[in-house]
Amino acid sequence: MPEPIIFHVDVNSAFLSWEACYQLEQNPQSEDIRLIPSVIGGSEEMRHGIVLAKSSPAKPFGIATGEPLAQARRKCPNLQVFSPHFDVYVEKSKSLFELLRRYAPVVEQFSIDEGYCDMTGTEGLYGDLVSFAHRLKEEIKNQLGFTVNIGISRNKILAKMASDFLKPDRVHTLFPEEISTKMWPLPVGELFYVGRSSCKKLQTLGIRTIGDLAHYDKNIIISHLNKQGETIWKFANGIDVSEVTASQSENKGYGNSMTIPYDVEDLETAKLFLLSLCETVGARLRSDHAFIQTISVSIVDSSFHHHSKQMTLDCATNITEKIFMFACQLFDQLWKGEPIRLIGVSTSKATKEHFVQYDLFETEKDEKLEKLNSAIDRIRNKYGEDSVKRARFLDAPTEHMSGGINKAKRTGTTK
Repeated sequence: MPEPIIFHVDVNSAFLSWEACYQLEQNPQSEDIRLIPSVIGGSEEMRHGIVLAKSSPAKPFGIATGEPLAQARRKCPNLQVFSPHFDVYVEKSKSLFELLRRYAPVVEQFSIDEGYCDMTGTEGLYGDLVSFAHRLKEEIKNQLGFTVNIGISRNKILAKMASDFLKPDRVHTLFPEEISTKMWPLPVGELFYVGRSSCKKLQTLGIRTIGDLAHYDKNIIISHLNKQGETIWKFANGIDVSEVTASQSENKGYGNSMTIPYDVEDLETAKLFLLSLCETVGARLRSDHAFIQTISVSIVDSSFHHHSKQMTLDCATNITEKIFMFACQLFDQLWKGEPIRLIGVSTSKATKEHFVQYDLFETEKDEKLEKLNSAIDRIRNKYGEDSVKRARFLDAPTEHMSGGINKAKRTGTTK
């Protein structure tokens, strides 16, 4: 049986690379923004003014993904900022994965700009697979116009770690026999699944490198970090039994949140934003023929304090009006009148099974709402999501369906 060979393909500065491709397609004489200090950033006026992606020339200035644009401009006064075109990025992503599927028997899309290819047993087709990875990288660059890093190993975690080595436009291997020299000397915070909080906990134990974690007593790690502790200890030792799978796992939860353009201080406006989020969540649920049993609401106030509350429903639902009703109940219990900067609605315990406990007063009403929601979904699917909206969103301070990713990201269209 052939030994497994896994590729992890990761687009270099995806949004910025795709924006550069788009601009050059529109005007071949335009400047390549990958060659100057530049970033892709959201609207500063709408408080989405953060760095989404940065060019290589921007990195020496210390610009970091996720930092405010105002802060990035202070670091680099000549920084060029470009607004995102998410509909374009969706198409670029599709082109990448279509190309990968020409060569790999199994391709798993991990995110919009990265995925795994199970290349096991393809040496007869492509020869040495490390050499083939170099050819694949060049084909992506020549045909699609952007560069990728490709990490190669025996499993997914090591392949992903390899693709994060020196960038851009590189192929790296991280086979089990290379772990001690290539991965263990790295800071523990660079290990996949080790976040800022868990990194601090590990450092209190004297763990500074991935190698320190790999050689630490697993049971002590688990006692401090529970299930995550076992996972990262295995990752540090190069252990990962998960398979590359083309089938997408079912969504176990659906949620949306949004940063509000101004501090909200009145109940009516706050619940309008809440309804907008519930509209999007309900539509996504019905699109997947799913029902949820748990709802939670979270808010972040103007002092950046986070508050949340959740409830479990007696019967699973995907009706927008019911999701909103329960979200309002949670919000009323949660909010103490402080100015709101961010609001979110999330759901969990998603199921495809729907059992209703008959209620003399509610069941008939719910059946009517289900039919109404389905009719609205059909109209929006055919004519665009703005073709039907509630009257209360006319001249409202928010879109009638918002939160999380914007319309272009959510639908792949700007209509």
